[in-house]
Amino acid sequence: MSSHTAQTELKFLGKLILEAGLHCETGLHIGAGKGSLEIGGADNPVVKDAFGRPYVPGSSLRGRLRSLLEQADGLNPAEMVFLSRRKSQEVRIHQSDRPGDEICLLFGRSPGRVERMSGEAVETSAATPARLTVYDAPLDPESITAQMRENLDDELTEVKSENAVDRITSQANPRTLERVPAGARFRIRMVLDILCEQDIELVARLAEGLRMMEDDTLGGGGSRGNGRVRLAGIRLVWRGKAYYAEGGPETELLSGVDSEGLLSLVRNTEFSARLA
Repeated sequence: MSSHTAQTELKFLGKLILEAGLHCETGLHIGAGKGSLEIGGADNPVVKDAFGRPYVPGSSLRGRLRSLLEQADGLNPAEMVFLSRRKSQEVRIHQSDRPGDEICLLFGRSPGRVERMSGEAVETSAATPARLTVYDAPLDPESITAQMRENLDDELTEVKSENAVDRITSQANPRTLERVPAGARFRIRMVLDILCEQDIELVARLAEGLRMMEDDTLGGGGSRGNGRVRLAGIRLVWRGKAYYAEGGPETELLSGVDSEGLLSLVRNTEFSARLA
């Protein structure tokens, strides 16, 4: 649990920049929505940029990390709120008023009317700036080799055929899913704002979430074999207030490690002393 209190003064100290390669161990599907369906294309296309290249939206990465950390902390119905209550889909997330709630510190919380999953809706004045920013992760085109392209259905993606079987009639209902192929690599970038000394404790939670994602899935169809990823070549850089105000130097804290190396660094008792 974070040592933040209601009286913690927020004062910008610097930024931690994390960059890494996100490697696809199995095919990855992050859907573009039915609005992107093309004639003759897959039933479920992947999201692509303006140049037709697949990418991982920062919102997808951020949302996955948040959900995994929420699960790790335990899902208390009294601290679950409705983010959306549309007819087609209800979205529930964790949000509490506790000053030391690391989920809310990392991902932010807004004041206003909150409709809770358990109990009546309430008006909350608690406001917390999100410390974590997650950017869209572009595809590294060099990771799609010439040998891989020979087996792809498109220049950069493959189409996976699946069947849903009716439990009564045994009739198969075929569907197709567009995926980024195994072996593809994306370049991720995350920035963690350090607004007080206690925020340094949040770095370990971020590392924990990244470790959990490697043993879970990213994107859709995870229970059907999609979305297994791993991180490699992690680089962590500290840019203190002087870097921005005076053009001071940055400090490279580590480079070229995996998620285990990242967690080992941030769990070290001397880690906070290096952020000066």
